[in-house]
Amino acid sequence: MSAIKKVVLAYSGGLDTSVILKWLQDQYQCEVVTFTADIGQGEEVEPARAKALKMGIKPENIYIEDLREEFVRDFVFPMFRANALYEGEYLLGTSIARPLIGKRLIEIARKTRADAISHGATGKGNDQVRFELTAYALMPGVKVIAPWREWDLLSREKLLAYADKHGIPVDFKKRKGGGAPYSMDANLLHISYEGGVLEDPNYAPDDKMWRLTVSPEKAPNKPQIVELTYAAGDIVAIDGKPLSPAQVLTTLNGIGGRHGIGRLDKVENRYVGMKSRGCYETPGGTIMLAGHRAIESITLDREVQALKDDLMPRYARMIYNGYWFAPERVLLQGLIDASQATVNGKVRLKLYKGTIMCVGRESATDSLFDPQISTFDDDRGAYNQADAAGFIKLNALRLRIAANAKAKRAAKSRGSAKPAVKSAGNSTSSKKASSTTKSGLGKRAKAVSEPH
Repeated sequence: MSAIKKVVLAYSGGLDTSVILKWLQDQYQCEVVTFTADIGQGEEVEPARAKALKMGIKPENIYIEDLREEFVRDFVFPMFRANALYEGEYLLGTSIARPLIGKRLIEIARKTRADAISHGATGKGNDQVRFELTAYALMPGVKVIAPWREWDLLSREKLLAYADKHGIPVDFKKRKGGGAPYSMDANLLHISYEGGVLEDPNYAPDDKMWRLTVSPEKAPNKPQIVELTYAAGDIVAIDGKPLSPAQVLTTLNGIGGRHGIGRLDKVENRYVGMKSRGCYETPGGTIMLAGHRAIESITLDREVQALKDDLMPRYARMIYNGYWFAPERVLLQGLIDASQATVNGKVRLKLYKGTIMCVGRESATDSLFDPQISTFDDDRGAYNQADAAGFIKLNALRLRIAANAKAKRAAKSRGSAKPAVKSAGNSTSSKKASSTTKSGLGKRAKAVSEPH
């Protein structure tokens, strides 16, 4: 680490990364390049430029980029083609943003000829893994500086004291202990809430915490129908209006938020081994998932759909654990994307007080729903119902064989049973009774073993 001359820092301009910036300058005596990404977090990113300049960063070493379209097009949309849910619930809003930020860190490191990157993720969380797995996959020899694993500034008081000592500007609310009593991470896909009062998994968060969605109880009393148009598995229009990927997600966030769609309170398993409680708002993503499953229901072959569903949990774990650029995720993505060639058409969803119901789906070019075959009315010979008998018998063959084998074992067990004490009565009558019993059992066993 002593050879580090230049480091690229993922810089938000907040307290933590501002302290990290100064700490890197002091601890490593190196040149610092800052990178601030706009991925739809809803906050102005330009103030980070002024803060970086004030802390001695050269103007040419300050990178501020709008990555919203790339984020949705190249990361969110591919993930939703897989219907990915971590542990059956979480839509991976934080997880999917990290590989994009990590990728740009490495690209800037190459451009500026830096030999290290740095981030503000703690040593307890998943983000450190996601950033660093991305970095090593794209630049194997890069050095990583993770201050939270090195320094002793492990409390808000110590961070504030360091900021005061070095003249780092601190938000007034931070200094007075005000603001939210939890940490937040936001991007165009979601907002997450963790830590602070939420560390008690039995604590019910105040309704004022939620920022993207209204409470379902306060949502409009009238439902809204939204129509989504799909091309190769991606939404390309809403209510007939063509939109870019980022515009799609922004629009659906607004619609879903008004109807109380997309809240989640979850205790999850972090990759580093501990359980963690998080609250999430993903209004647009929740609508996207419902719509995508609906259009797939009429355009995907049954076994293709089943295979995707089998692979989805593993795919979701890859993203959650930081393996976006791993060969297995890339390989699996190719399979998923190939399945989406026929996922074209329109879906109508009804949104009402936190709920989503599909009320229509159609595909003029790729629907596998054949009403002539599916109808309960006269299908004019399109489907021969008599064929079902053979189909059922063949599929029941192993069940019948198993049932017959079970019956034979039971018969044999009963037939070989001997009384513990011999009867003191007439021996001749006892032998006749025994013979009758065995004969009866044999007949019953034979009858059961004959298939009908």
